[in-house]
Order: sequence, then C-alpha cells, then structure tokens
Amino acid sequence: MGNQVRVLHIIQRMEAGGTQALLMNIYRKIDRTKLQFDFLVVYKENQFYDNEIKEMGGKVYKLSFREDLNLLKFQKDLANFFEQHHEYQIVHCHAYTIGYFCLKAAMKAGIPTRIAHSHSNGVLHDIKYFPRLFMQRKFTKYATDLFACSEEAGKYLFKSQPFQILKNAIDSKQFIANADIRKEIRAELGISESFVLGHVGRLKPEKNHDFLLDVFSEIKKRKKEAELILIGTGPLEEKIRNKISEMNLGNCVHLLGNRKDMSRVYQAMDIFVFPSLYEGLGIVAIEAQAAGIPIICSDKIPSEVNITPLYKKMSLDDSIENWSKEIIKNSKNELRHKDTYQLIIKAGYEIEKVANNLEKFYLDSANNKEKEVVK
Repeated sequence: MGNQVRVLHIIQRMEAGGTQALLMNIYRKIDRTKLQFDFLVVYKENQFYDNEIKEMGGKVYKLSFREDLNLLKFQKDLANFFEQHHEYQIVHCHAYTIGYFCLKAAMKAGIPTRIAHSHSNGVLHDIKYFPRLFMQRKFTKYATDLFACSEEAGKYLFKSQPFQILKNAIDSKQFIANADIRKEIRAELGISESFVLGHVGRLKPEKNHDFLLDVFSEIKKRKKEAELILIGTGPLEEKIRNKISEMNLGNCVHLLGNRKDMSRVYQAMDIFVFPSLYEGLGIVAIEAQAAGIPIICSDKIPSEVNITPLYKKMSLDDSIENWSKEIIKNSKNELRHKDTYQLIIKAGYEIEKVANNLEKFYLDSANNKEKEVVK
C-alpha cells in the first residue's frame, strides 16, 4: 500500500447528513488500494459513520472546537495535527465556517492540493449567523481548487471565481421501487393502509419543519388517514415534538431518528415533501426520485434536483392550503413507484461515474505537486 494516496476530508462531524452521505457514497466506490479517505471533525462524540469509516480502513480525527469554541486553541491544534501527519497531499474541506483556518494550516504544512467545497446556497438572515457569513467569504483564500454541489451553491460561495461541479450522486440501484419492500416497511412502521408523507433532514431551522407540520395539519383535514414520517435528528427536536403535541398530531407524526436503511424507508412514502429555506442541492430529493416517490420541493431548492417527472416546485409564499392540495394531487403522479434508474443515470447522479471522476482528480493531483492558490 506504499503508493496509496490518503485524502483528508475536513467536516464539522460525520453525522447523518447530505454532505456526509455523498462522501460515504463515494468512499464505498473508490479503489481503496489506490486511495484512502480519512476525516477530521470538530466534535468529540461518536458519530453516525465512525464505525463504517474504520471498517473501510479510514481514520477519524477529533479536534475539539465546537465544545469549547476556543479559536486560538483550535488553530494550535490544527498546526500540531499537520506537524504530526505528513501523509496527506490533499485536504478537502467541507466546513466553511472554520475552513479558512483549516486550509491556511494545510498550506503552512505544505499540502499542495487544498479543496474548498460549497454545499449550500444560503444561510439564515439572522444576526447570530453574521460570523458564519463573514467566515464563508474568507473560505477560498488558501484553496487551490473550488468544488460545489450545484451551480447555485458555487455562485453563492465563490461568486465569480471558477469552480467545478461535483454532483451529489447516489447508489441509485439501492433505491429502485420494490412493491415487496414497500409492503414490508409499511407493516413495520404500522402505516400499512395510510397516506404517507415523508421528509428526511436534520432537525434544524433551514429544513422548515414548522411549515411542514402546518401543511400536514391541513392535509389531515382532507385525508384523515394521512401520516407523516420524519427522518433525522437535530437541535430542534424538542421544539418539533412540542409543536406536534400542541397540534394533537402525536398519533400520526412519526419521528424515526437517523436510519441506516433509508433505501427501504423511502419505499413507505406516497410523497416526499421538501420545504427547505435553502439547500446546496438536497441529495435526499434525488434519493426519493430514485425510489419512484413524487416530490414537492420549495422554490429555494436548486433546479438541478428536477430530474424526473416526479418533481414539482412550489413557492414558500404560496398558501398552506395550496401546498396541501398540490401534495395530494401530485401523490397520484403516473410515474409513482416506477423504476426511474435510467433517468437518474441520464441526469448524472449515478455514483459510479462521479466516484471514478473524483478518484481520477485526486490521483492526478497527487502526481502534480505544484499548485497555485485560487486567485
């Protein structure tokens, strides 16, 4: 394994999220005799993908920053880390609020390829997010290459600087609609005869769960058998549970937490609802379409998500009543529960090609030691 190239991915944590799912999808497909992924995170607790990473030969390094918020200590820890680890020629950074410091430390350590990657097309306009906005603008200063998951995400973070798109690809064969699995998972969840809405996303403000619950409450007036499954965990869990209780929806809203069998869970859904306030792309919307599930997305989702006739976009300014009507109407989409595999391939979201392209980029970069900082 002497010629194996190790890539260090820097990310807040390896939780169950869209960026992390993309990295793991790629990681599972690369030739790990030539290329190995390691991860540097800034939370100490055990995380969703830790065990799988270690099983595939990767390492997870944990530098405490989010717990103590001591930026000087974090910068020293970064410098010490790179002093101890000379095996990296490539650092790929996905955490852009701390990315400036990470890529600066990597440059000082002489790492020739330093990638800044945009996974978002916005941030909440709240005063507490101003420091994040400020640091986002400095993210590219020490980068040699810029990646983005969509045109919108790239233009948001990189402005007029040139960047390349790395599509949020999936292993779409896993998601192909299957009537037997649908029957099985609906029975497991106790929703065999129900009209099922689904949503997948961290329980965070930008995912807009308040709006989703209001829409679902309106749907319940029209379809008494309606149920909602929410997959994900996050800081708003208590607030969301309280709202569910206040709306008397406790017996028909199911918070399933994080799941490792998402390809099965999608099969339970009649429609996928995705009302985010902003998204870099929204890999879960690709997964839902791969599973043959009609989806209703907010107009804040990048247009690259529109890859099958299952997709419909709605404005967040539209009424709760109109959202509920369109959700019921679109759930009858004629492509529902059909095999959409060829459409996923045509749109460029099949993992094999994306993983091969990124593997080639990494290996070519490792052989090209002289890189310029992005101007």
